[in-house]
Amino acid sequence: MAIENFTTYNPVKLHFGKGIVSGLGKSTAKYGKKVLLIYGKGSVKKYGYYNQVVEQLKSAGLEIVEYPGIKPNPVIEDVRMATDLGRRENIDVIVALGGGSVIDSAKIIAIAMASGYDGWDIMKYRVKPENAIPLLCVLTLAATGTEMNAGAVVQNHDTGEKIGFVNDLNFPKESFLDPAFTASVPKNYTVYGIVDLIAHALEFYFGEGEPPVIDAITFEIIKDAMHYGPGLLDNLENIDLRANIMLDATLALNGLTRYGKKNGDWGVHAIGHELSLLYDMPHGASLSIVYIAWLTLQKDRIPARIQNLGNHLFGVDTVNETIAALKTFFQSINAPVNLTDEGIGEDQKEIIINQLNKNEASGMHHQLNDEDRLEIVNTMFYQ
Repeated sequence: MAIENFTTYNPVKLHFGKGIVSGLGKSTAKYGKKVLLIYGKGSVKKYGYYNQVVEQLKSAGLEIVEYPGIKPNPVIEDVRMATDLGRRENIDVIVALGGGSVIDSAKIIAIAMASGYDGWDIMKYRVKPENAIPLLCVLTLAATGTEMNAGAVVQNHDTGEKIGFVNDLNFPKESFLDPAFTASVPKNYTVYGIVDLIAHALEFYFGEGEPPVIDAITFEIIKDAMHYGPGLLDNLENIDLRANIMLDATLALNGLTRYGKKNGDWGVHAIGHELSLLYDMPHGASLSIVYIAWLTLQKDRIPARIQNLGNHLFGVDTVNETIAALKTFFQSINAPVNLTDEGIGEDQKEIIINQLNKNEASGMHHQLNDEDRLEIVNTMFYQ
């Protein structure tokens, strides 16, 4: 079992627990007096989270400028408009209230505001920004782990791309995780969050390097989500169960599961992003579909790695049993496992294949070619 050389860094100050947002105002005031508050399409107001955050910021004497309306699959247009607003208003600090889409957008906005660069040029690594406006996050959806990592994903319909940007400048200064702020997440998006965190853990598990202790930690994160997730879906307002899933999601992608590895794989995410771009499919929904097909492709290439996963997660001994057990779990929580579950017919097959090939969707460790992508697409319809 090889432990690869690695470097790790994570400067995020994480505040976790019930009522923890009571410290938001004091923390934000350390970084400036004028705040750009970024949030989504209205649920944060409906369920009172917006009022709590605004009250905190006002109690600290901060001036607030708002940019609402970030979409579930974030787009570069919002990044650009919010950046322009922030520059005009001479913003000192950003507070992002929402899930992964809001926080990912805010990360690029923070860099674009400070650097003067265009958000898409940043996403495409065409420029080398050197600073960012301080960012604080208040999480409302347990899924992506963006609250404690250096990644951000944004899509551009003009270029036909949904891509990631990883840079230390993306790290939030502080993140506030109150599980009560996720109690209003509906059942389907709670499912997608569970799938997303499991997929993040799997992406690192199938990366380059096999450190036994990190594999063990990865298995425990996944098992914790599989244990508490179904109970949460039957009792969506249970804050203790929400807390378990929230912590699982953060641990899956805050760098811990990457220790002892050169990289993760991210081939499943690469394909999932293309499905979200084409059909506005929820991110987590794309991942449960793609992972079954990806494992089917890989079953004769990395059988020992898949068998090890199945043995630890499900107590099974073969590759086929492992894939079947993961599929059964996804089905048990009503996550989609094929494209027809999402209403995508076979008439879309060529469109999907062309999109994957155009952007060369692949993994960092397990490379995919055109034939592989064709096989994965075929499997996603019939698995």
